[in-house]
Amino acid sequence: MLELENQQVLVIGLGGRGRAACEFLRRSGARVVGVDKADNQNLRQEADRLRPLGVEVVLGVSAPPERDFRLAVLSSALPVHTPLVKAVRRNKVPLMSELELGLEQSKCLSIAVGGTNGKGTTAELVERVLVHNHRKALLSGQRSRPVCSVIERTRDLDYLILQIDSFQLEITEFLRPAIAILTGLAPDHLDRYGSADDYIRTNARLFRNQQAFDWLIVQQEALASLRAMDLPVPAKMITYSADDRNADLYCERGVIASRIPHWCGPLLEMDHCQLRGPHNAENLMAALAVGYVLRLPLEGMLGPLKTYTAGPHRFEVVADAGHAWDEPGIQRLLVDATDMLADD
Repeated sequence: MLELENQQVLVIGLGGRGRAACEFLRRSGARVVGVDKADNQNLRQEADRLRPLGVEVVLGVSAPPERDFRLAVLSSALPVHTPLVKAVRRNKVPLMSELELGLEQSKCLSIAVGGTNGKGTTAELVERVLVHNHRKALLSGQRSRPVCSVIERTRDLDYLILQIDSFQLEITEFLRPAIAILTGLAPDHLDRYGSADDYIRTNARLFRNQQAFDWLIVQQEALASLRAMDLPVPAKMITYSADDRNADLYCERGVIASRIPHWCGPLLEMDHCQLRGPHNAENLMAALAVGYVLRLPLEGMLGPLKTYTAGPHRFEVVADAGHAWDEPGIQRLLVDATDMLADD
């Protein structure tokens, strides 16, 4: 474990994750300098909150201050090829993500959810199932709750559930979740990655350090992409798919079913759930697979899965075609949506 007390640490990027890293490092006794290449009103407000904690803040910089830094911590929003990060590497300062800084200090097992789409819903489903079955679990990793903001709480947890995007994985070296979930892979963020293959390789960092007794729960089509690139999977696997009946968990006429030995047969009817659509069937499959790995009783999983309602803007039903388009509320939604598209 890193010794942080009295160490000089640079934090690059002062968004939500960078701020959480600064606060955690100060609680650990480190001497912290926080920098950001931007300089705007929001960042100045963040600086005003951090300085009373003992954090030195410098905004609008393209190179790190001249200090003998023991460590640099990178917020995931900043690409590794920016001049600021390149300068840190030239100075041979060890570079770590906010995610990995937090996990290095964590005191419980982790369940990591990655992939292109469905991460948020799947992570929430997993947390809901575990808590309902009396496991102490907490969801973290997203911008609203960075890992560094919950580290002290991990002493009392069984599992820290991590919602991880590809940006966070770019410089991870030691991430090793007990259970990893790869929800699917589609070309994304190609403005940041050189090719779709680079994007897939980055996502594969989610599970590359797993061992033979860890688990990867992977969408069947995503597994095909990994195999096409000869990317190794070191852990035990459970596959799932709403379209491929050869997966370990699959969908047949609206019923999620399993072909896993000693756990075969129908598991859950989609009509009994609040969630709808094949993409959500896959999210439910991933959560069921986690429960299977942790040996939770099926009857203890079904209730929280059936009653889960996705957050706002996740494939919400607006109206039934031919029935409700005249209602004032629906008309307002359509106007708002049109305005948003025009702004884009």
